[in-house]
Amino acid sequence: MPTTHGHDQAARHDPVYDHLHASDEFAALRKAYRGFVLPATVAFLSWYLLYVLMSNYATDFMAIQVVGNINVALVFGLLQFATTFLIAWLYSRYSNKHLDPGARALDERYRAERAEVR
Repeated sequence: MPTTHGHDQAARHDPVYDHLHASDEFAALRKAYRGFVLPATVAFLSWYLLYVLMSNYATDFMAIQVVGNINVALVFGLLQFATTFLIAWLYSRYSNKHLDPGARALDERYRAERAEVR
C-alpha cells in the first residue's frame, strides 16, 4: 500500500470544500463555535488555576473543615468535576441551538454541490 504525505493529500482535496470554506455561512458557523469555546475554555482554565494557586498559597483556607473530614480543598476539587459536566451540558445545548442547524445546512449544500460536480 503506497504511503501518502500531507502535501500529497492536500493536492487531492475536494474543491467543493474550498468553496464552502470561503462562504459566509461557514465563517458564521466558525464564529459561533469560537464564541462559546474560547470563553468557556478561558473560564474553566482560570477556575482550575485558582484551585491550584489556592492549594499552594492559601493552605490555611483550603484546610478549613466544612463538614466532618471534608475540607474546602476537597470541595474545590469536586467542583472541578461538576464544572466539567456543566460545561459539557451547556455546550451540548448551545451546539444544538446555534451550531447544528448551520452545520446541517452546510452539509446539505456540500452534498448538492458535490452531486453537481459528478
